[in-house]
Amino acid sequence: MKLDLETVVVAVSFITSFFAVFLSNGIVIGVPAIAQEFAMNNVIQNWVPTIFFLVVAIFTVPAGQISGKFGVKKSLLGGVLVYLFASIGAVLSFSTESFLLFRILQGAGVAFLNVSAMAMVVHAVKPQNRGKALGFTVTGVYLATSLSPVICGFLVHNLGWRSMFYFVIPFLVICVLLMAFKIPGEWKTYEKDKIDMIGSILYGIGILAFIYGFTTLTTSTGLILTIAGLAMLVVFGAYELRQKSPVFNMNLFKNKKFTSSNIAALCSYIAVMVVTTILNYHFQYVRGWNAQTAGMILIITPIIMAIMAPNSGKLSDKIHPQKLAAIGMSIATVALLILTFLDGNTPIYFVILAMILQGIGMGLFSSPNMNAIMSSVPPKDAPTASASQATMRTIGQTMSLGLLTLVFAWVMGSLPLATKYAGMVVQASQIICGICTVACILAIFASLVGVKSKDKFNTDRPT
Repeated sequence: MKLDLETVVVAVSFITSFFAVFLSNGIVIGVPAIAQEFAMNNVIQNWVPTIFFLVVAIFTVPAGQISGKFGVKKSLLGGVLVYLFASIGAVLSFSTESFLLFRILQGAGVAFLNVSAMAMVVHAVKPQNRGKALGFTVTGVYLATSLSPVICGFLVHNLGWRSMFYFVIPFLVICVLLMAFKIPGEWKTYEKDKIDMIGSILYGIGILAFIYGFTTLTTSTGLILTIAGLAMLVVFGAYELRQKSPVFNMNLFKNKKFTSSNIAALCSYIAVMVVTTILNYHFQYVRGWNAQTAGMILIITPIIMAIMAPNSGKLSDKIHPQKLAAIGMSIATVALLILTFLDGNTPIYFVILAMILQGIGMGLFSSPNMNAIMSSVPPKDAPTASASQATMRTIGQTMSLGLLTLVFAWVMGSLPLATKYAGMVVQASQIICGICTVACILAIFASLVGVKSKDKFNTDRPT
């Protein structure tokens, strides 16, 4: 069967999006076994997932300029090869240091995957099919989110932690072969631009200090790093405005549709990233369920999101995407509002209703909002737009998890999470869900600002 270019590109984008999330999300299941083999203490153990996200955040913006200069397909292929090499390296790791080194390389590879896969979809797919294609890419993210704990749990339990890395290898090889033999040509939009090394360094230092600082905001060092990181990012923005070939084109934010969609994305990730953890705590520490039962219930929301995403993406090709995003976030707001009153007496069917509403709402929001971001910029700036949305996701997820740490530390102090402290767990969870509800409302308003903007969406097909 002969596959057309658009089908191959969407397939590659789906696979890379799935496996970019698969190990970043599922690695948590294997961390105890990894820590035991390499005799890691609790601090080093926590760095196994954290160092990955930090590296992704640092490389995401530079990846946008690099992929535009040297080619979107070439950058995606390079990202996949780095990820593949690092996965093989993780399997062969013989010490804590070697394993963490390959986690760093995985983060660098995934940064290029996140940026280049989305940009390639925009370049290769007709504008009238763009939302649908982006929807399938988002579906890969949601499926990985829901399936990775289940798959990784099975692999680690039966075959050991290295099997998680073995699992991704054949799929990455398939992507390499598809790009090498089924995707001809290349897309270069910044070919004549110089690489902005100073801007990349300023951004890297700023985002590293901000994200690391925010995750440790309860300490004085964390507060200082957070403020310093924000200051450095302001310096980065001012520097970029004066560059002829900036690593990130700050002038894109003059477009209200682009800016509002990015703000909506940031608020949405702040709002929803923490919900799964909150519900997991509720099921295990408030209701006393075991991890397996909790995991089976928690799969409801991401499965619904995975079903909704391609359909809402297709719909956003016909209806203003930010209108759909506002509707979706309104539904998600209702879900968060329900969870704000969650306690031990809440009927389980009410909790499941909230999870269903969250799945529908986020499934209706994510793909149209992604379409709005990618369609609000000129074709040549697709890599930068892709880097922007990836950065919003990383920052939003980090801030959401930081919020969890801050509120639980404020309510519970140094007490351990346990059933006997269920009342405190409920109190902290309600505060967090209340804050997340506000974040959802901000996302709604941001989307509506974009709807009212006179800026136009780009309907040209990149060359």
